[in-house]
Amino acid sequence: MYAIVKTGGKQYRVERGQTLLVERLAADEGSNVALEPILYRSEDAVFDTAGLKKVKVTAKIVAHERGEKLRVFKFKPKRGYKRRTGHRQELTRIEVTDISMGGASKETAQKSAAKPAAAKPAATPPKPDAVKPGAAKSSTNTNPDAAAGGGEVKEVPNGS
Repeated sequence: MYAIVKTGGKQYRVERGQTLLVERLAADEGSNVALEPILYRSEDAVFDTAGLKKVKVTAKIVAHERGEKLRVFKFKPKRGYKRRTGHRQELTRIEVTDISMGGASKETAQKSAAKPAAAKPAATPPKPDAVKPGAAKSSTNTNPDAAAGGGEVKEVPNGS
């Protein structure tokens, strides 16, 4: 059993008991947070919105950390331009404590999803275009490009 969750703009595949580093979460150490599931997999895969509302993924915040220092060096030759800056990402180490599918099973979720689709009335077929009175065909040839484009019809005299 596993789930794919979304946090900090990234997606992670998590299982119960797994520890991972994610972008900084605004909660204290030792507190529990709920992660947003995108997919849940046990015997069947659940990835529809109705089914995912029943999935709970909770994690415990173990520690707040900082990532390794990255050095950013900008240099333009023959211009005397040199800049050195750095970056350390703020991270949170979490441990996934529980992944559960609450409420009904997968079959009942499929049945409830199928009922609204079947309850909708059938759409009425579109009406055929009505022929305007006085729009009888003339014996003169028409420009095929204008007729196909739906634009103005120009009459071209017969070549005979």
